[in-house]
Amino acid sequence: MFNDINEVRLLGNITNEPELRFTPNGSAVLSFGMATNRRYKKGEEWVDDVTYHNIVIWGQRAQSLAPRVKKGTRLFVSGRLQTRSWEGQDGKKQYKTEIVSDEVSLVSRYNEGPMAPADVASATGMKSAASLEQPAPVDEGVADVEINPDDLPF
Repeated sequence: MFNDINEVRLLGNITNEPELRFTPNGSAVLSFGMATNRRYKKGEEWVDDVTYHNIVIWGQRAQSLAPRVKKGTRLFVSGRLQTRSWEGQDGKKQYKTEIVSDEVSLVSRYNEGPMAPADVASATGMKSAASLEQPAPVDEGVADVEINPDDLPF
């Protein structure tokens, strides 16, 4: 009747230089840390509570995003939680919980690299903050034309 939900949405800052790697079969994987802040009032004092997250992005999105971000870049990340486990060198089982991202939006940009921000957003399917803030251009010659509903094909 009800399906399980595994969904995470974060808005925060990258905490370390992102690392782009490739698997043996050639798939790109970008990983970095992200910090989110929660501010609340405890008595008369404001308290800042920081939580750290491990973010993983796969494929073409990882390759396109890597030259656009660095430590301090503000991102919106949406994805799912995944916990990996392995046996460490000391023989103990190790665990790491990560957010595997399926959507990334640049809130602030790091503008070094060959592509302009709009090109990166369109190449990766990502939304950029700049594209969300700018209204669509209006063609001055078309704005005054009256549309007859009988002319519409639907």
